[in-house]
Amino acid sequence: MTARPAPRLPRLLEALLGVGTDLDLRGVLQHIVDGAAELTGAGRAALVVTDPGESGLAEIRTPGPDPVPGTAPLLRVPIHVGDEEFGELRLTGRPGAAPFTVEDEQLLRVLATQAGVSIGNARLYETARQRERWIEGAAAVTTALLTEEGTDDALTTVAERARLLAGASAGVILHPTAEGGMSIVTASSPDDPDGMLGATITPGSPVLEQLLGGEPVFLEDSATDPRMTTHVRHRFGPSMMLPLQAGGRLIGTLALPRRRGGRPYTDLERLLATQFASQAALALVLADARRGRERLAVYEDRDRIARDLHDLVVQRLFATGMMLESTRRRPGADDVSDILGRAVDELRSTVGEVRTTIFALQQPPADPPTGLRGRVLRETASAAARLGFVPSTHFAGAVDTRVPDRVADRLLTALRDALADASARPGVSRVEVTVETPARSPDGRDGVRLRVVDDGEGGPEEGRGTTVTWWAPL
Repeated sequence: MTARPAPRLPRLLEALLGVGTDLDLRGVLQHIVDGAAELTGAGRAALVVTDPGESGLAEIRTPGPDPVPGTAPLLRVPIHVGDEEFGELRLTGRPGAAPFTVEDEQLLRVLATQAGVSIGNARLYETARQRERWIEGAAAVTTALLTEEGTDDALTTVAERARLLAGASAGVILHPTAEGGMSIVTASSPDDPDGMLGATITPGSPVLEQLLGGEPVFLEDSATDPRMTTHVRHRFGPSMMLPLQAGGRLIGTLALPRRRGGRPYTDLERLLATQFASQAALALVLADARRGRERLAVYEDRDRIARDLHDLVVQRLFATGMMLESTRRRPGADDVSDILGRAVDELRSTVGEVRTTIFALQQPPADPPTGLRGRVLRETASAAARLGFVPSTHFAGAVDTRVPDRVADRLLTALRDALADASARPGVSRVEVTVETPARSPDGRDGVRLRVVDDGEGGPEEGRGTTVTWWAPL
């Protein structure tokens, strides 16, 4: 009497349970092929995905060598998710080259039906997880942008976070150029971001027209797409180019290219990335407005300090100087005349320095210095790092309005050289910079004079102190 084969229902139930308890798509697919092989006794099972781009998986199979083609029995059963064919189960390698039976096919179809439900659930779970990650990423970017300093850091934050969320090879920010194109100003990539900076999309490109119009652009292969003109396009494959637009204002473009041969972006990824770009653009606008308000507050505070210095300190110093001058002229003051004279000179010097400080405070803190006065102050402030102290700076005359730019540029070069020489001399503890106009030359011509005096060693006759004088006609 032949032994009856073990009932296969428990194995089917076990396979269905294994398929239905996993929410990770790859794990679900692996359970499916393992369960199919176990149910049918097949030596090899594989699930071939119909659309590899959607899941990023082309095929899932059981381990082991491929059977010899044309000799092994083959059983194929489709797997549907809703009305869509997701893929096909393929079983080969039956022991002893025995054919698959009708019961094998029936069991496999039951498994395939449950597999379709489980794949659908795994997809829904992965979609929810993707949405959660992108929402958390957008929130993190917004928080970072509203607390960080500087626009460059803000753009890098957006590019880096978007690259990680999208699984891209690079995260790139492009800005419109004066010529009507777009160039890369920020790049985040583990490979070579510096090589991408400055790459330009030339004016007239169809891609550029879409971006400037506020429309996203999706590319299947950046390297071969004729619309792409940048010199780095050959590095990349699938790509998304998303306008950073808020309130009708185009800030720039966020590009997220993947490597050549990389998985294409799904419709969900495109949607989530587009929403992220909109949120990031709004955060950039808000961060820029916040920095503007902070700059304004600093400027207003500096302006108040400047007014206080002018109204209180300068007037009091000036009044004290007048009192000393008056005392100096009184009968019997000859004994202290020299002391009073030096005190008056010191007060005048202090008044000049305070007025210079007032001017510096009145400069917008985030703007580059304007005029010759501001540029000289910038040079002396820069020299402080080398000297260990800030040089004393004095101005005489309307240096901002009387000195043309071409002469100002030469004066700044001379000042820079003089400060560098002073910082190289030993024993320098004080440097005085004076810019004066009009300053007449020996032949009577009007000009501008720069005088830099320090108290270092190696001056005239190897004593202390060095004076550098520069003059140029106006």
